[in-house]
Amino acid sequence: MTHEIRAIFDRIAPVYDQLNDWLSLGQHRIWKEMAIKWSNPKPGDTCLDLCCGSGDIALGLARRVGTTGHVYGVDFSPNLLETAKRRAQSQYPQPAIAWVEADVLNLPFDNNQFDGATMGYGLRNVKDIPRSLKELHRVLKPGAKAAILDFHRPSNPQLRTFQQWYLENIVVPVATHLGVKEEYAYISPSLDRFPIGSEQVELAYQVGFAVVTHYPIANGMMGVLVVSKF
Repeated sequence: MTHEIRAIFDRIAPVYDQLNDWLSLGQHRIWKEMAIKWSNPKPGDTCLDLCCGSGDIALGLARRVGTTGHVYGVDFSPNLLETAKRRAQSQYPQPAIAWVEADVLNLPFDNNQFDGATMGYGLRNVKDIPRSLKELHRVLKPGAKAAILDFHRPSNPQLRTFQQWYLENIVVPVATHLGVKEEYAYISPSLDRFPIGSEQVELAYQVGFAVVTHYPIANGMMGVLVVSKF
């Protein structure tokens, strides 16, 4: 990922959770729960949350793997990792989460290390999507599943128009009010470059995943890519 994107996420760290709640009317928590469920975490598992942000998906994984399991939360933003660490200490103080500053294109983990993985709103920001999927495939154990949640461009033209209107007239003004306008204005152009669901499925098959499904949610304005390694 670029230094510019890292700087963006470092700057938004203090208002990240508040903004996500406002901008999705709290729905992002439901979508993240769906991603957690699709990654199939079980008690005692070792799980990975890529682009962990302020840590809410990693915390959800930790609750499911329990005290006998392990969770690694990975992000390239030290400010977001610090926010996640403080949040975990207050919400889930058991030492089940290791916070790791790293690049998803070059993960500091062994082959076949994880029983499951998640990524929330990260794939759209990586500079080499196939390479990040290949790294994910490498570190998952055979039989493991991963779920990747992100924005999606709806196929319906009216919904696509609404999505653009919402980003320009709701998201950017709210972000402007909180002093992080430029940090959120990038979402719409990043979405224009982001592969749609069927293209994500093809990329996942190309790097070696055996079973791949893309689930459109929120009227196709969000999506979850679920991949399995055999």
